[in-house]
Amino acid sequence: MAAYILRRLLLIVPTLIGIMVINFTLVQFVPGGPIEQIIAQVQGQGDVFGGFAGGAGDAGSAMPQGGGDERYIGSRGLPPEFIAQLEREFGFDKPPLERFLTMMGNYLRFDFGQSYFRSISVVDLVLEKMPVSISLGLWSTLIAYLISIPLGIRKAVRDGTPFDTWTSGAIIVGYAIPGFLFAILLLVLFAGGSYFRWFPLRGLTSDDFETLSLGGKILDYLWHITLPVIASTISAFATLTLLTKNSFLDEIRKQYVMTARAKGLSEGRVLYGHVFRNAMLIVIAGFPAVFVSVFFGGSLIIETIFSLDGLGRLGFEAAVARDYPVIFGTLYVFALMGLIVGILSDLMYVWIDPRIDFERRGG
Repeated sequence: MAAYILRRLLLIVPTLIGIMVINFTLVQFVPGGPIEQIIAQVQGQGDVFGGFAGGAGDAGSAMPQGGGDERYIGSRGLPPEFIAQLEREFGFDKPPLERFLTMMGNYLRFDFGQSYFRSISVVDLVLEKMPVSISLGLWSTLIAYLISIPLGIRKAVRDGTPFDTWTSGAIIVGYAIPGFLFAILLLVLFAGGSYFRWFPLRGLTSDDFETLSLGGKILDYLWHITLPVIASTISAFATLTLLTKNSFLDEIRKQYVMTARAKGLSEGRVLYGHVFRNAMLIVIAGFPAVFVSVFFGGSLIIETIFSLDGLGRLGFEAAVARDYPVIFGTLYVFALMGLIVGILSDLMYVWIDPRIDFERRGG
């Protein structure tokens, strides 16, 4: 097992470099970089996309001809010195290969630089947004597992009964409803819409959060996070519940279960003493990956609807603004975490069922 883990760890380096190379290369061909963003603001367009909408010629039509740099949309009429200064500040005066090698050298030291437009380091920016993502990711994953696993076991035991039928229908309906639509429905029903005003409309905490007692802070936090967590969790029930049910059904039909029942063991002993470990292998071992996908992936729409400033909105805003340090810094960290979580998932397989030997299987 140690040799397998070592091979997986060594594979992280080329995989991570490959991810960064592909994304860095793609960005070189995407129009509307940070320099175009600054030029658009100088020209009074607000953002670079106004230049695309109105046409490149319109952006500089009112400016004197000549000057500027034709590589950048809307730069006509701007002093070449101004464009050159912007390139030096953003590091675009160097060849792409040199910029990539410098960036990767800094990232190996976990130095992700500063945001182009926020005057704050990327690490501090991510840490600032992380509480929202932790709240949504952790609570959504835990609630999904705490409800879906018992429900899936119950459905497997009562397979084909009316209980199994109507719960399957309810789960499928919940899965089919888009998360953003369900979030809006929750707001209308329970957050001051046309019906009840039981929960706050926005934010993770109240304005007077700092003045509350410890118990008051906990209650205030739970009060604010309830609706966003429900909205982000509803679609996770279907996959996890049906996966649990099918895993239990496969195990219940095996010979060792029939043997255990023939020995006179109680149904509870058979299910939780023999079936549970084998049936839940794939479900429990996938917990790290599920949590990281929810945590890092975030939910842009859920965060926007409930006015939560998390990693989902951060990634979207960085992509729109072409804030490359934020984009590449978070991509590097998230890719590294994803690769490490893949190894942790394999270790959980072995921990839950020691019979699994990845080394013998050839990794």
